[in-house]
Amino acid sequence: MDAKSNYLRSVPTIADAIGLEVLEISEEQVKGRLPVDHRTHQPYGLLHGGASVVLAETLGSVGSHFLVADQNKVAVGVEVNANHVRSVRSGWVYGVATLIHKGGKMHVWGIDIRDEAERLVCTSRLSVMIINQPNKE
Repeated sequence: MDAKSNYLRSVPTIADAIGLEVLEISEEQVKGRLPVDHRTHQPYGLLHGGASVVLAETLGSVGSHFLVADQNKVAVGVEVNANHVRSVRSGWVYGVATLIHKGGKMHVWGIDIRDEAERLVCTSRLSVMIINQPNKE
């Protein structure tokens, strides 16, 4: 396994609990997918908006992590918003996080989530603060 694969599997997270998968990581883009099933439904049997937000924030945060990890820095989400534009009952949704701004202290990501027919389900924006690696005690 490479360093990216090890990072993504290093500790159990909400992403594991809901079946989120990171599929591809590059310098300015991260792709992933999320199942639409009992783990990600709201009571009416539709994809829960919060699950879409978890997908969006995870993809952007992973992208920022790999942009700064070699600088002894970490990336922490400070703001996320999401507009839910289509419902989904089953299958998979696919997210693509694209880097909009890469500053020394802040990254901004735009994330679009689409269904299997490539229709827009959710569009999101994530702001990530870049901080020094905290001391582990």
